[in-house]
Amino acid sequence: MDLAQSVFELTAGFPKEQKFVLAAQMQRSALSIPSNIAEGHGRKSTGAFINHLSIAAGSLRELETQIESARRLELLQVADTPALSEQVDKVGRMLSRLTTSLKAK
Repeated sequence: MDLAQSVFELTAGFPKEQKFVLAAQMQRSALSIPSNIAEGHGRKSTGAFINHLSIAAGSLRELETQIESARRLELLQVADTPALSEQVDKVGRMLSRLTTSLKAK
């Protein structure tokens, strides 16, 4: 949720012409991560949960690519990208550990 909030806050400053393109896509990807975790957990099946964690991980990689695109297009300040990248890495590690833990059951 913290990552999604950060993405929404950062993309709020994008130029108007990008708000409906890259900003919207970044927001969808960022929101998809916790949404898929919640949906998978709500299904009360370990297999379904693992599947939704995989989808969340895919959304995380999409977001990572979109962040790099925004950086290259100079839509994100250079100072903002390390903190955002750190959040992406942290979420990735958490998803990986949770998936590994569930597979061990």
